[in-house]
Amino acid sequence: MLTVFTATLSPMLVMFLCMVIGFILNKKKLLPDSAATVLSKLENYVLVPSLIISTFMKYCTVASLAEQYKMILYCVLAVAVAIAAAYLLSGFFAKEKYQKAIYKYALTFGNFSFMGNAIVPAILGDEFLYDYLLFILPLNVAVYTWGITILIPEGENKKSSFSNLLNPTVISIVIGIVLGLSGVQQYVPAFITTTLSNFSACMGPVAMVLTGFVIGDYNIRKLLKNKKVYIATALRLLVFPAIFVAMLILLGADEKTVTLCFFAFATPLGLNTVIFPAAYGGDTATGASMAMISHTLCIVTIPLMYALLKTVV
Repeated sequence: MLTVFTATLSPMLVMFLCMVIGFILNKKKLLPDSAATVLSKLENYVLVPSLIISTFMKYCTVASLAEQYKMILYCVLAVAVAIAAAYLLSGFFAKEKYQKAIYKYALTFGNFSFMGNAIVPAILGDEFLYDYLLFILPLNVAVYTWGITILIPEGENKKSSFSNLLNPTVISIVIGIVLGLSGVQQYVPAFITTTLSNFSACMGPVAMVLTGFVIGDYNIRKLLKNKKVYIATALRLLVFPAIFVAMLILLGADEKTVTLCFFAFATPLGLNTVIFPAAYGGDTATGASMAMISHTLCIVTIPLMYALLKTVV
């Protein structure tokens, strides 16, 4: 158990160090205020799509899709349970409608994309990233439909669910699947695959620098005083992953599916609870507190929970 813990802790510390660097870059004003916007666009329009396209192009086949459909269905079930739990629990954390929406989002979705896409290959190996990307397909659909919708305040123009799905992540998945199924990888010039690979390698570090940079806009002491955020963080990092893992084990899911479920739901709270309130002039302190506390604590909780998981499955 100690071996698994220490092996998992190492890549988590790398992510944490990148977050600290982003925080320092902000506090010392070494980057302009617009850096968060630039880094976010770089992630969403270049780095994450490169990771998705290169992975699907390499591993996606008709056989793999046929074999993994059960895994996707397990994630659909987990997402449904997470949303139901978020609705039941959000009233405990807030009474004001929009604050409740922030907690609903935070309790349902962790940082399964930026953080998950980085730590899964680092901990499990590159060959597991394709399976992970398939597993989180329902999470991506839920985020870009229901998730984004509840984070936009009432009275603001809301895109249709279909329009929300026309985003770089989903488009990249479609492109990657088409390229993988068509078998064109062998005909793609080496300089293109190398470029995609190099961009992919930057995805995790840049995402954590972005997280630290966003947190750097806030007073740390104030962020640490929100006691309810600690409860939400405990649910996000400890309680929910344990419940979903136990649920899948009882349903007879295989070890790989259970492991991928753990990493998808044990990730810390993401930045959307900061970005969307900021875009509409709302209170961003709650989301920033969630991001800082959960991203710090997950450095220990993910290795610990994963080590415990390996003793069970």
